[in-house]
Amino acid sequence: MQFSDISGQDSTKAQLRQMVQQERIPHAMILLGPQGSAKLALAIAFARYVLCEDPQPEEVCGHCSSCIKTAKLVHPDLHFSFPTIGTKVTSDSFIGQWRSAMAENPYLVLNDWLQLIGAENQQGNINKEECLNIIRKLSLKTFESPYKVLIMWMPELLGKEGNRLLKIIEEPPENTVFLLVAEDTEQILNTILSRCQLVKVQPFRDEEIVDGLLQRFPDIGERAQTVAYLADGDLNEAQKLAAQQENNNTRLFLDWMRKCYIGNGVELVKWVEQFAKLGRENQKYFLHYALHFLREYLILKMTDTEQVRLQQEELKSARNLMKVIELDQAEALARLFTDCVQHVERNANPKVLFLDASIRVHQILKRINLTVANTATLKTGL
Repeated sequence: MQFSDISGQDSTKAQLRQMVQQERIPHAMILLGPQGSAKLALAIAFARYVLCEDPQPEEVCGHCSSCIKTAKLVHPDLHFSFPTIGTKVTSDSFIGQWRSAMAENPYLVLNDWLQLIGAENQQGNINKEECLNIIRKLSLKTFESPYKVLIMWMPELLGKEGNRLLKIIEEPPENTVFLLVAEDTEQILNTILSRCQLVKVQPFRDEEIVDGLLQRFPDIGERAQTVAYLADGDLNEAQKLAAQQENNNTRLFLDWMRKCYIGNGVELVKWVEQFAKLGRENQKYFLHYALHFLREYLILKMTDTEQVRLQQEELKSARNLMKVIELDQAEALARLFTDCVQHVERNANPKVLFLDASIRVHQILKRINLTVANTATLKTGL
């Protein structure tokens, strides 16, 4: 991973390159950004730039000994720390899986990583043994480069163990660089925050998500734009959505709404049985699409402007629905679908979940026991 591999983020890249070029590299930085942003990818690219023997104005040279090793994340002066499972386990125990994960997707989220290492229901953390291991490794002299760099992903999971690192962060060995990659500073010790320079990483813009998807999925075509809308700045989520079986979600959603409106129990059961066969990820994709459609529908309904994030076929469908679905009904549907996403993620039985959801959609569309005042009670039924 190098700067040119990351879509957009031009100002942040320029800021990081300037630190190296002006020889003003902070001894500790926090790259702060939302889930699915470029923060971890930028940390790796910056570490490669720092360790490169002949950095160019815009990028690493790519051919020196350091670049060859950092490209595979095996440079002896580049260290990683990340959440693991177990009380006396360190990141070194999972470094092979970490390198493979980074080569596959440097935008992954915590839950994906924990499932990859077999956490199941266990919570990940950065424990005492890991902190002691960091202190030991960074106390050694550099092996090949003037600098040694530690990238710590998700320092939020340090907890009180972060106190063990305060001294080495405040007074690190010469030419040692700490790169903390975080999502929520509220969960990081203030004593650590005060010792680090903050670099904010913005979510990806839609066009940057599209560029990133086209690099990884060259055949995705126009669908990349729809996926970018659904991902809302999260490239990790966009890649998951792009990898799912392509469905015409507009037609599927409208077909479901039509059947729910009519309320024929036999037809709804048939629809649910077919939908349950799509699998959990495709079901989540469909629900995210439904939420995206409703969000844009609400904007269209309130403003009557076509400057919404809907393609032509979707916009036509939304205008047809304006005769049927009022604002309070759309809001109630959105709450219901949000709850459905959470239940799908928790492995709810899809037939039971979506048959129940279909009945509730029917109630919302027909205004059965539904008023503006009590729509919030819908979510308690799931």
